[in-house]
Amino acid sequence: MGSVYRLTLRQLSGRWRLVIMTLLAALPVITATLTLRSTTAPTVAEFENAALSALLAGSIVPLVVLAIAAAAFSNEVEDRTLANLTLSPLPRWRIAVPKLLGVLTIAMPFAAVSAFGTAYVAFLADLRAAIAVTVAAVAAVALYGSAFTWLGLVTTQAIGVGLLYVVLWEGFFSGLVAGVRLLSIRHYAIALMHGVDPRRFAAGDHLSLPAALVVSAVVFAGFLWLSIRRLRRMDVP
Repeated sequence: MGSVYRLTLRQLSGRWRLVIMTLLAALPVITATLTLRSTTAPTVAEFENAALSALLAGSIVPLVVLAIAAAAFSNEVEDRTLANLTLSPLPRWRIAVPKLLGVLTIAMPFAAVSAFGTAYVAFLADLRAAIAVTVAAVAAVALYGSAFTWLGLVTTQAIGVGLLYVVLWEGFFSGLVAGVRLLSIRHYAIALMHGVDPRRFAAGDHLSLPAALVVSAVVFAGFLWLSIRRLRRMDVP
């Protein structure tokens, strides 16, 4: 597992990919800073909807994770090097797990620093609020990472399909249709944020903290299982 993990880190830590992720992660912090300088600063609810839910959890985090996770297996498939792994006497879970861990290792620091910085600036050094937002971002990275890693195994067009999912499902349908939120990673993350700091973030139409934890664990484990199952059944050239 260690060799697959180290190989994944080398594959996914290209210079330009890291530069792009750094720029994306800086956007919410810049947005929060400019918002505070405005004479018409939004309320907490407005800032949550615009910056935390739509920008951070709904756009920046999934895009950062997609840029990494979609390449975790798709590079191996395109270069036809996946056969080297699947022909080795390794159980398929010992390939899928280190691949996913490599994705999370690279993506989580960007999301965590971006989330903490955004909340720390926006909520005037309120540490509990910053921790709540950071927990939500880390959870979103884990869920999106598990989903997009599987997507990279299913299709060679993982970036395009992932972008459609982020824009249409997480951005459009989940905002219009209440029932879609039950199948939205973004809303699982926001529910965790509300559960960690209910004092700062007002109660609303969100899952409870225990429910959000259970659903998040099921989604994460489910997509990991799908990745392992796909590795067992796919025909590798």
